[in-house]
Amino acid sequence: QVQLVESGGGLVQAGDSLRLSCAGSGRTFTSYALAWFRQAPGKEREFVAAINFSGRRTSYADSVKGRFTISRDNPKNTVYLQMNVLKPEDTAVYYCAGVLSLSTNLRVRPGEYDAWGQGTQVTVSS
Repeated sequence: QVQLVESGGGLVQAGDSLRLSCAGSGRTFTSYALAWFRQAPGKEREFVAAINFSGRRTSYADSVKGRFTISRDNPKNTVYLQMNVLKPEDTAVYYCAGVLSLSTNLRVRPGEYDAWGQGTQVTVSS
């Protein structure tokens, strides 16, 4: 199973940009569908964005569509989340998730992923 490690979180102001990275280990990384989820205090973990194994298909939550971009660099075993025009409501712990899948269908529920990173905190001040 792939191991995932996130980085890039921090404290920013509203309107700023931030890029999260998630490095994966293991030779099967290129066969994994990957996603970003987030969890704010007192709230359930929610879907942010997903990308299929090839990087050709992506999906976004309505709340981040047009502001966030998910991408992957398979030779580097890394998936990214570029976050622009950040809002205070984007404040959360962001998690990278993966599942072994060569399907073109993208999964948006946390229970559909079986590999998780430890999370990275993103705080957006107003």
